Amino acid sequence: MKPTETASQSGRPGVRRDRQVLIFDADDTLWENNVIFERIIGDFLDWVEHPESDRDARRAVFNEIEKANTRVHGYGTLVFLRSLADCFARLRGRPASEAELRHIDRLAVALTERRVELVAGVADTLAELGGRHDLLLLTKGAVEEQRRKIEASDLAHHFSSVHIVPEKDVATYTRISADLALLPAATWMIGNSPKSDILPARRAGMNAVFIPHAHTWVLEHDELDPGDAGVLHLSAFPELLDHF
Repeated sequence: MKPTETASQSGRPGVRRDRQVLIFDADDTLWENNVIFERIIGDFLDWVEHPESDRDARRAVFNEIEKANTRVHGYGTLVFLRSLADCFARLRGRPASEAELRHIDRLAVALTERRVELVAGVADTLAELGGRHDLLLLTKGAVEEQRRKIEASDLAHHFSSVHIVPEKDVATYTRISADLALLPAATWMIGNSPKSDILPARRAGMNAVFIPHAHTWVLEHDELDPGDAGVLHLSAFPELLDHF
């Protein structure tokens, strides 16, 4: 999949580019995701309230545990539930009882519902972009869980290929580029995560489009170079049509 190179592939913001390869992140780029986790964490922190720790301290404990668990066990609902249970044990000084584990499961029931809320303008924007460019989907997480969300989104038909990976790092982008014979200078990674979408894609030689989300997961935060001309900063998904 090698797009024809044109003079418009310079990466300058505000210039409509001819045929490119656009790789899209999924969670919190195409559909809402982390806001659901944040609601559950909020309910959990209220429920596990302890007189010797304030809410910020309890959240710091959870963040520490979640970071460690994702490093070892990966992503997805089961790892998230494990982190909640581990946080409970740390805060209360004992493992959760069977009844308490069932309560944690009930708190997280929204994660197992087969509903997906698209980010505003996504469906129409993808439909138009698909007539001008080659679109791919790249998402990380538990395979079956991500497949379920992709199916529920009704967006899969917009993409020539869908890739679900355990981690989105430089090696992932380099491998996909090689496997699909992509031309990095004519390839753009589009997402909300500096850590997983923007920085590793840039290090693999691709361009990137950063579309921030108000509820981006704290573990996906990182610093971007404001002087990097290879990163296009947009405020909303439909603005892609002004550039591609």
